[in-house]
Amino acid sequence: MMGVVNKFMIASICMWAAPVAILYAFNHNLIPGSTGLSPESTTLWSGILAVISVNMVIAFYIYMAMKEPSDKHEPDPRFLADAKASIRQSGPSEADSSSDRTKKE
Repeated sequence: MMGVVNKFMIASICMWAAPVAILYAFNHNLIPGSTGLSPESTTLWSGILAVISVNMVIAFYIYMAMKEPSDKHEPDPRFLADAKASIRQSGPSEADSSSDRTKKE
């Protein structure tokens, strides 16, 4: 099983490499049928396909993230304790200050 960082790095590389490869292939006539296109059409189609490729990489990355089991990741107990303490410490004073702001307005 790949780690989260590995998946992120692979997705990041693919988000860079796929559009560059598509643009390179169109500009060097490596795509069958692209030789008959005008320069404007070549630019348009290569741009559209490059954007679609990035969106496909993003969708695949989201799919892989959603497929990962949620019980696998447990939050750090120390972080949770610190977060709860900070909420208890700043909770009432922030509520009072926000109600004071609305009264002044």
